[in-house]
Amino acid sequence: MKSFQRTLVTAALPYANGPVHIGHLAGVYVPADIYVRYLRLKGEPVLYVGGSDEHGVPVTIRARKEGITTQQVVDRYHQIIKDSFEGFGISFDVYSRTTSKTHHKLASDFFRHLYDNNKFVEQTSEQFYDPETQEFLTDRNIRGECPRCHAAGAYGDQCEKCGATLSPDELINPYNAINGNALTKKETKHWYLPLDQYQQWLEEWILQEHKEWRPNVYGQCKSWLDSGLRPRAVTRDLDWGIPVPVEGAEGKVLYVWFDAPIGYISNTKELCDAKPELGPWETWWKDPSTRLLHFIGKDNIVFHCIVFPTMLKAEGSYILPDNVPSNEFLNLEGDKISTSRNWAVWLNEYLVDFPGKQDVLRYVLTANAPETKDNDFTWADFQARNNNELVAIYGNFINRALVLTKKYFDGKVPAAGQFNEYDQATIAEFQNVKAEVEKLLNDFRFRDAQKEAMNLARIGNKYLADTEPWKVAKTDMERTATILHLSLQIAANLSIAFEPFLPFSSAKLRDMLNMKELKWEELGNINLLQESQELGEVTLLFEKIEDATIQTQLDRLAAIKAANEEAEKQEALKNWKPEAIKEATTFDDFCKMDIRVATVLDCQPVKKSDRLLQFRLDDGMGERTILSGIAQSYPDPSVLVGKQILFMANFPPRKMMGIESQGMILSAVDADGKLVVTTVTSPVKNGSQVG
Repeated sequence: MKSFQRTLVTAALPYANGPVHIGHLAGVYVPADIYVRYLRLKGEPVLYVGGSDEHGVPVTIRARKEGITTQQVVDRYHQIIKDSFEGFGISFDVYSRTTSKTHHKLASDFFRHLYDNNKFVEQTSEQFYDPETQEFLTDRNIRGECPRCHAAGAYGDQCEKCGATLSPDELINPYNAINGNALTKKETKHWYLPLDQYQQWLEEWILQEHKEWRPNVYGQCKSWLDSGLRPRAVTRDLDWGIPVPVEGAEGKVLYVWFDAPIGYISNTKELCDAKPELGPWETWWKDPSTRLLHFIGKDNIVFHCIVFPTMLKAEGSYILPDNVPSNEFLNLEGDKISTSRNWAVWLNEYLVDFPGKQDVLRYVLTANAPETKDNDFTWADFQARNNNELVAIYGNFINRALVLTKKYFDGKVPAAGQFNEYDQATIAEFQNVKAEVEKLLNDFRFRDAQKEAMNLARIGNKYLADTEPWKVAKTDMERTATILHLSLQIAANLSIAFEPFLPFSSAKLRDMLNMKELKWEELGNINLLQESQELGEVTLLFEKIEDATIQTQLDRLAAIKAANEEAEKQEALKNWKPEAIKEATTFDDFCKMDIRVATVLDCQPVKKSDRLLQFRLDDGMGERTILSGIAQSYPDPSVLVGKQILFMANFPPRKMMGIESQGMILSAVDADGKLVVTTVTSPVKNGSQVG
């Protein structure tokens, strides 16, 4: 395995069109922060580079929606995002922005270098155009009906309802998302990065040389390569972004996916220019002894593993990423996190709602990290992990060890006597934790690494529970001193083991132990605290979270869900058009259908079915039972009881769920897909025919 002198860690640049949420934190920023803090504890040279992505369509959409300038949007959200990261202890060495002068120049120079060396291909293509506003539409500015699930209002790049990746050409009845205008196609010229020319090199570099990458990363890259790469546009028709530095390219800017990853480079340059002791920025980007790591979510794999490396390869002087630890997605209460639908836990709001509990969220998100598959965040699990693990195990051990030391030894580390066999076994057990945590961190398995760190707290908790120093103190103070001495040494070790994961709690624990920050190499040492060392003030390391606090969050999500459902209904109604008239039929065919009126006597859900309702009808000739698959449209079927409805009397009987259905209920399909049972406007005799 190649050895490196330094490590450069980048974290995906969040769009400055809104705050960041728990999905961002779990997928990118906490894992990267854990790894960086670990390397710093080991004393290894490392830089952690981040910044806001302030170009692209999402920020322009937000500006139009709010009626303010795009610059005002990015200024606001850049600060909110930066403050949120600082609030959660995400320890960037630099957090800058792609609207900086340094970035504009470097990105422009990067493009021009590739252009001058004939690395691009020039193509003219037809793209969607709004003739009224006289502008080309980007994928995100185009909406229409999803061709997969037929949801209204799908974007030109993705349907948020079913998650399908789309292109604008696939949308049914596409329109301008801003004003609803119908679109046409118009020719425009752009420059493309010819990924197809780098296909063979990418196959060798990724598929042969980087088999150690995570399966989800390697698999997605292989899928793209197996499908065959095609040229990808690096410019767009927009008025917000970095102008294309070529004559005849007026009104065009660098495509955001080309511009944004160069932000890693420009932000590093900005940092090194401000801190000369770090050395030239080129050392971090062009020296082969630097290890480059990209922490990203799975939606960015293709850009960081195929597109950006191709850009760097085409330029010729840059190093390539050694690894790209990408996570899958985090869902919220069983539903996909969505910025546009406000279905998220926003970090800036969490910091207000849960003051001093940053580490609780860091812990829960790492414990549920979507490292190999999509995972789910629930408030119930958040509460349980806090109360049952952080409070009942880690916090309980620390509190008992320190409070007992205050009680029996005046708050000073007691001298240890002879360690007995059980003490020695406990020491050996917790000393073994270091190697396992280190191995897991080196493999980017942060979820399992944190679990091992918590095992150290479990060892300490069990040791105190088994030795019961509060009982031993009644007869043997020397043995009590030995037990608490070892317990305090375990506590000191915990401040190191949890430093990468829970930095705020580790700092708080160090204050309580009155100790300085230690290096990773000290983990496992049972002499971290000196005899007679005075402890600091003892407070609770973690606090229990009550049901009422969690219910407040659940109520907020319930209100958001209801508002989203109403908005989706209104969007569907706005764009609804009646189905085309079916082919002509005859009066004789119509007469074959015996449609009659009946009164609903009872209507109940069918057991073990989430789709069927069982109707008991008075059809004027007695009673009959009909099953109808409309349960989703009538969560409370009792509202149908007493209504006169229409049914087809001569529909052949058939058994469903062991019940014979004697006809078919007639329903109309509303614009939002809801089925509405047809009724009569005035009372008529049951059994009356429709004709």
